[in-house]
Amino acid sequence: MDRSLPAAAAIRPVGYRFADLRLEADGTLLRGETVFELPAQELSLLRALLARPGEAISPDELNRALWGATDPFSYQLAACLASLKKRLQPADCIESVDRCGYRITAIVEADAHLRTHSLPLVAILPFSTGYEVPEYYGLAIAELAMEQLERARPAVVSIAAPESVLTLARRELPRQQIGKMLDADLLLTGQVMATPGRYRLRAEMMRVEDGAPLWVEDLIVEREQIAELARDLADCVRLRLHREGIPLQAEAAPVVQRETSAARREARDLYFRAHHEWQSMERHSMQDAMRRLLRAVELDPSLMAARVDLAHLAIFECIHGYMSTRIAAAAVRRAADGIPALNEKAEALLPALGWIEFHFDREARSALRMTARAEGLPYDASNTRVRSWLLLSRGRIGEGVELLRAAIRHDAYSPGLQTALGWALHLGGERDASVAQARDTVDAFPEYDNSLFFGAMILAHNGEAGRAIEIAETLAARAPHYDLAISAHAYALACAGRAEESHNLLERLQWLSRERFVLKTLNAATHVVLGEADLALAELRLANESRCPWFFQTLADPRLAPLRGRPEFAALASTLAAMEAGA
Repeated sequence: MDRSLPAAAAIRPVGYRFADLRLEADGTLLRGETVFELPAQELSLLRALLARPGEAISPDELNRALWGATDPFSYQLAACLASLKKRLQPADCIESVDRCGYRITAIVEADAHLRTHSLPLVAILPFSTGYEVPEYYGLAIAELAMEQLERARPAVVSIAAPESVLTLARRELPRQQIGKMLDADLLLTGQVMATPGRYRLRAEMMRVEDGAPLWVEDLIVEREQIAELARDLADCVRLRLHREGIPLQAEAAPVVQRETSAARREARDLYFRAHHEWQSMERHSMQDAMRRLLRAVELDPSLMAARVDLAHLAIFECIHGYMSTRIAAAAVRRAADGIPALNEKAEALLPALGWIEFHFDREARSALRMTARAEGLPYDASNTRVRSWLLLSRGRIGEGVELLRAAIRHDAYSPGLQTALGWALHLGGERDASVAQARDTVDAFPEYDNSLFFGAMILAHNGEAGRAIEIAETLAARAPHYDLAISAHAYALACAGRAEESHNLLERLQWLSRERFVLKTLNAATHVVLGEADLALAELRLANESRCPWFFQTLADPRLAPLRGRPEFAALASTLAAMEAGA
């Protein structure tokens, strides 16, 4: 994929958040509510750097992007850069890289997905489904419509974060309440029904402020053209908003390609079903989803959404302890291999590929190159979690916390992001903040397995072993195939001084490992509490040898602090330093 910069006029005007600044899509630069005016050339330079955060961009590339020509002495560029850096002070976020060029060093959040002052925020709920309509179609149509509306130019709406919307929708709260919790202006909902040979979508738009219904539309397509319901719905929203005074000009929303073969229709349906299934994060559902995604990619190699889902699913199965890093790496590479043509959506695979390069191949240079190229991608909760995991594994805890907090500003009801933030604060040694975040996440998302899992570990470590045991027992009873729940339970019991019960659970995990893959890296912390330093180090050695994705974060885990004076622990910790030095 060619990452050379386009000419300044061709750089799509999106907004960004970085350091303590916000650059609006219209070129307005703000620090808080204070507005700063940027000359045109400095604005173009800033946009060019923000489009590829963390990546060194050569002077030649910047000159071509800003002035359409190269300047071997770069006098004009140097002056423009010096002036821009002065305007951004006290934020010191533009760095000169020796013999390479210039780069933005701050965490950058592409702001095209966030709400702007001029556009209404619309929350699109998963549609309910009637008789003979697969349940997963309701989520698929809603998400496809979101994508269509987000890609439409000119934009007429901002879209509420899908993960937050789905989380609240699953709680079956009143529609208006969901809209208010998301701070939305409008809420779109409805039902998909089946008629002989056709699907019918009745869509309803309501105003959140007072719950007033605004309009109802009936959309009908042939059964084999289910994806076109999303296109028709997006067109309907755009036209309706146009009538309300938002002008439509120029470019229309991208057209959904009609499925022209039975194989492509089957691939699409397999993807829809798998995407719905693996959201539960339950072992068997995730494994079923992986089989369906593999088949979908086989049937239709051009289905990029299935490839991206396959890569994310493999990584999350690995993190959850459902598969080894070796198998996950093979699945991610299978998702990326054989892409039939250059496709803009293929860049969504870069964080997953970087994650595998780092954790399995131990190639830090390649991993950093891939993740740097991915930092300007539109917001996606799964990509953000993959990127934050990599930052935490690299020991860049502060950057991981900053990335997660930036995402949560947009996606406040994402349990995955909120849980990851608690763990990041724990790794960073922010005891009070991590405990408060763990408590809040357990209370806010009790149905989310990982909120209980991480909550149990964090609370047990910080003097709340009794509460941690209750949480872990609830999780173990609800998710009997989630082996990490057993690890968290064993740790909480050890912290409560119930050594025999803790040993029994560790022995159970040992027996389970004879039947299936079991991730035991986190048991090192339990062995530390039980006074079994040699066993803890043995678990860490195995984690290193097996390329466990938890290995590097475990080395930074405050729960293993008693091991840090031992030479063997120092030798294991040097693995990361050697990788980073090589990068």
